[in-house]
Amino acid sequence: MGNAGIAALLSAIFMGLGQMYNRQWTKGIIFLVAELVSLYLIVTSLAYNLWGLVTLGEQPAHMEKIGRLYRNVPGDHSIFMMIYGLVALLYIGLLVCFYIANIKDAYRIGKRRERREKVNSFRETWRLLGNQGFPYVLLTLPAIGVLVFTILPIIFMVLMAFTNYSAPDHIPPKSLVDWVGLRTFTNLVTLEAWSHTFVGVFTWTIIWAVVATVTTYFGGILVALLIEQRGIKFKGFWRTLFILPYAIPQFISLLVMRNLLNYQFGPVNQYLRMMGFGGVPWLNDPFWAKVTVILVNMWIGIPVSMILVLGVLTAIPRDLYEAAEVDGATGFQKFRNITMPFVLFQTAPILIMQFAGNINNFNVIFLLTNGLPANGDYAYAGSTDLLVTWLYKLTLDNQRYNFASAIGIIIFIIIAAFSLYNYRRSRSFKEEDMIQ
Repeated sequence: MGNAGIAALLSAIFMGLGQMYNRQWTKGIIFLVAELVSLYLIVTSLAYNLWGLVTLGEQPAHMEKIGRLYRNVPGDHSIFMMIYGLVALLYIGLLVCFYIANIKDAYRIGKRRERREKVNSFRETWRLLGNQGFPYVLLTLPAIGVLVFTILPIIFMVLMAFTNYSAPDHIPPKSLVDWVGLRTFTNLVTLEAWSHTFVGVFTWTIIWAVVATVTTYFGGILVALLIEQRGIKFKGFWRTLFILPYAIPQFISLLVMRNLLNYQFGPVNQYLRMMGFGGVPWLNDPFWAKVTVILVNMWIGIPVSMILVLGVLTAIPRDLYEAAEVDGATGFQKFRNITMPFVLFQTAPILIMQFAGNINNFNVIFLLTNGLPANGDYAYAGSTDLLVTWLYKLTLDNQRYNFASAIGIIIFIIIAAFSLYNYRRSRSFKEEDMIQ
């Protein structure tokens, strides 16, 4: 066995030994200390945290009699144990990666020794890391931040769907949480109250996403084409006027609309009554509430599509239109064969993302209707609730965390599958070099 094999074997036995064998003493000591610290952490806390992740605790909070008095004894907190277990699992995963890198490093340096090449000292290695490895050093902290603040919370949210973490019987620290496998998902589609609510809310979510996307997208195209028509004067004024709904913060616009459309004291219904018409239950009737959120969303969303399409229209070569006019093409033919293909090609990815965004369009529903009017046939949901607003209510208002987590997973699967499938089928993806 050559130097490379011996160094790799020693590093596999204990981190740093292979580096010491290769006479990289400082690096070897650092690796050795890192494994000693890791072993200490595993023995003192990480092993217990992994046990807690598997069991989620065994002893709930309870009252214990001491002498003549009863004292509250805190028990295992299942959710904290899950979080600590995930952190321990992440640490051990990083440790395994570092362990493998340590073996590869020892083997690589051993190969250099066999070829009688110069082995870098620790100072030279540090200098090399500062030069060639500088981008990786800069990316390390953001990568750790993504792991801790993005990936870990996502994994935690996913795991909750496989527990019974839900009010009123399984809320720590009073009670323990247990792993239940796929029971939450099966309950979501088999229990009558939950399945009826899920089907109704899911159906409305898809209808909302399709209608909201189509109306704002083609409404924006229509407004942009009208502004860019020949003979239209003060184009700058019209662009500014139609962009105002987008310039005003959406939060303010939605709350103002909510007051304007109030059935009792809203100015819109007051004017309708003054003209001899009855008041319209804009936000009180399930049908009218759905129509209202679509109309208000058009008011907010059309300016965004208009700006996008205006930018695309300015990039279309004018000689294409001139050649079409020479051939006797009508306005509709120019729109169908020139304008629309260019607009769709440039905006197809954004159109897909708008659809995905509308599935998660929390603001319009929550601020305008709050999911109301109420629906007695639904479990914790109103007539205009989307999956995302239903998830919000299940989490913050009703503490049904496992069902909310399951719905979050379903939303992610729908959005990811739709976005990836349609983007890969779009001409923008297949013909990236069509327009340069």
